[in-house]
Amino acid sequence: MGGYVVNWILPLALLIFFELVADVFAKEWSLKQHMMWLAVFALLAYLIANTFWLFALKNGSGLAKGAMIFSIASAGIAILLGYFIYKESITPVQIAGLGFGVVALVLLLGEF
Repeated sequence: MGGYVVNWILPLALLIFFELVADVFAKEWSLKQHMMWLAVFALLAYLIANTFWLFALKNGSGLAKGAMIFSIASAGIAILLGYFIYKESITPVQIAGLGFGVVALVLLLGEF
């Protein structure tokens, strides 16, 4: 596992981080539409995030595994941000969906 995994986990972690930064800027822009700089920062953060996706793919994350990790991690963190920062509601079905995603992730990573 060692260095090989670190080569793609770090870019994948940075992808998730910048995607969430972009999501926060996008949400803020949706709430304060007259502040165009929020939309610009969201687009820049999405660009940076997807640049890290390219590095994760190049360094061995794999399309399926990398996309699954990204999707579940970013969805889970986005749910928490929406709930705690933006006071959005979470339905039991959404919680179940996230739970199934976590189970899928555990099964996927079990093949390491």
